[in-house]
Amino acid sequence: MHKAAFIFTHVVERPARRLILRRGKEADNYFDYAAEVGCGQSNNSTVWDVLLRIPEAVGEPVGLWLPENMRSAGTGIYAHGVEVPADYRGTLPEGYDIIDLAPGHLMVFQGEPYADAGFAEAVGACMARIDTFDPRLYGWRYAPDLAPRMQLEPRGKRGYIEMRPVTRME
Repeated sequence: MHKAAFIFTHVVERPARRLILRRGKEADNYFDYAAEVGCGQSNNSTVWDVLLRIPEAVGEPVGLWLPENMRSAGTGIYAHGVEVPADYRGTLPEGYDIIDLAPGHLMVFQGEPYADAGFAEAVGACMARIDTFDPRLYGWRYAPDLAPRMQLEPRGKRGYIEMRPVTRME
């Protein structure tokens, strides 16, 4: 029998905002993306290092799985980005894009803390459990075309955190 693991879930409301991102070429996951863009100083991608220096950022950089309606021709599903206010008019780093995100809700999933040495197993197990979660049981449905699926930087002390766009069921 496997040890039970808890995933804490709640819904947050997000205002209209913009997303500064660097798209991958073919990547559909973090490791392939990092191989495409290179590793940076913060033990993440070089893109992550750039995103950390955007002073107007709302929150921390995130890994993104872009829905088809937010992908550019010739790009992969996975990207890195950071949200900025809806009225952001700053300069974009070279090679980066910006997209508008409508107001909406995100269902936040947070796994239990884990030992950094067990990173791959802990994150993989949490992602697999999230994939089987049915938000309809709680009056929500996934709305993947409204915003990207996002993951925060996995940190053992806080657990794996992923966010998926949702709308209320009627």
